[in-house]
Amino acid sequence: MFRTIIFKIVLGIYFTLWSPFLLLGLVSSKLSRKLVDMDAAGVLVMARLVAGIKYKVHYPSESENGIPNLPNGNKRLDGKSIIAAKHMSILEIAVISKVVPNTFFIIKRELLWIPIYGWAFWRAGMIGVNRARGKTNMKQLATAVENRVLNGSTLVIFPEGTRAKPGEHIPLKRGLLLLAHTLKLPILPVGTDAGLYWPKHGRMHPGTANVWFEPLLPCNASLDEISDAINRHSA
Repeated sequence: MFRTIIFKIVLGIYFTLWSPFLLLGLVSSKLSRKLVDMDAAGVLVMARLVAGIKYKVHYPSESENGIPNLPNGNKRLDGKSIIAAKHMSILEIAVISKVVPNTFFIIKRELLWIPIYGWAFWRAGMIGVNRARGKTNMKQLATAVENRVLNGSTLVIFPEGTRAKPGEHIPLKRGLLLLAHTLKLPILPVGTDAGLYWPKHGRMHPGTANVWFEPLLPCNASLDEISDAINRHSA
């Protein structure tokens, strides 16, 4: 528990020291994006040095027994997709931001109200949603997402809508399907076991957290298919 307390203190100091840089970065969306990414990368360093939590990224196999798999007919020539990820901690957010260039996230609108950090998230292209509005917000959301995708960014969404505990399978929100159908984008499921090491509440545990990128699913995949893929390797 001592390690956990120390880590949270160090992380709080780290975020505080980054605040002035994020504030200065508000002059440019590109600069804000770079600084937010650097901030996320620093979280991974802090997790490794202080909490003893490393990470490993796994990608789907491109061949079986040395024989290349058939081309995925769902792949777009431009390589665009929606990343639908399991959410257990800050760790998988930081990992995805590091290994996938130009990501942006759909987050709770309230997070954009956080002084400095929330402003930086907004300037970096994050999209805040008002959950209370439900479907009435989808058309506006789809337009905002499409504009960012056309500009070369990749959407990351947590379809369960909240952080999950290990072993917890939360029903997915239908907003993911509405976006995928509207934008005709395939879905890239991502699973993780980060909650075993960086839980939603309680003590942190040293070890190697895993992030799994699963094979693409078509834009018309069912919520059950997406959930199965996200939870295939997740804790």
